[in-house]
Amino acid sequence: MIKPVILSLGEVLWDLFSDGERFGGAPANFACHAAILGADVSIVSAVGNDRRGREALEILRGLGIDVGLVQVIPDSPTGTVTVALEEGGKPTYTIHKDVAWDRIGWVDELERTVKRADAICFGTLGQRSELSRSTIRRCIEIGRDSGIPRLIDINLRPPYYDSACIADSIALASILKLSDEELSEVCQACGITNGESEVIRLQQLRESHNLDMVVMTCGANGAVLVTPDEMIHQPGIRVEVVDTVGAGDSFAASFLVGLLCGMPHGANLLKACEIAAAVCAYSGAIPNHVDR
Repeated sequence: MIKPVILSLGEVLWDLFSDGERFGGAPANFACHAAILGADVSIVSAVGNDRRGREALEILRGLGIDVGLVQVIPDSPTGTVTVALEEGGKPTYTIHKDVAWDRIGWVDELERTVKRADAICFGTLGQRSELSRSTIRRCIEIGRDSGIPRLIDINLRPPYYDSACIADSIALASILKLSDEELSEVCQACGITNGESEVIRLQQLRESHNLDMVVMTCGANGAVLVTPDEMIHQPGIRVEVVDTVGAGDSFAASFLVGLLCGMPHGANLLKACEIAAAVCAYSGAIPNHVDR
């Protein structure tokens, strides 16, 4: 089977838990899980010229991810996020400012890499700085003009987004992935009335932005997929939750890889839920061999 070629755009960082550091960042988590699932993955990001940056590159390379477009910023530290876990393993984040992934600049090789991809994944947090936002959106525009599927994984991390960022990002995408906790705010940003049922609002989001599909994770209740032809609800997978860090990223990776490999939507949604549930059963976003 030919491997799908996927490009992930955005932040690479370390999550700082009370018991140690774990490699993370939604686009990095996505890239790792997509590579584990057999995709040919490249990542566009930036790290500092420091220990965390070197270790991040080592981890990515170790999973077979192409890091040729991860820029090393000499005078900015590799990104970090302080993570506190609430009841049920739900995380809260303190995202530190003025770090390397805020300085992802344009290089000509990006256009060639985008045009070779079968799909692109990007989020909202990686766009918090003007420079990185400009680079990420230029990549997405090239992908759109080339007819390449573009998955936006909404990750609302206050205060690093606004309604314009949400709406503009969805307008550049062909697939929207979000969580049920983000639905109301996404609808508000896109001018969708919040009085309707969840499924109707998902349908309205898809139609108003001419999206190929919208997929929403619902925590323990599974996930919902809306396409022009069908609505599928996948019940949740029971698991003993350690924490939910990175579960949505693994879901997005599994879903996109399955989609590119031609899996039927129902089977693909089930597998994505199973992958996300498995991530909830261990600490951190990706398997323990990258913990410290």
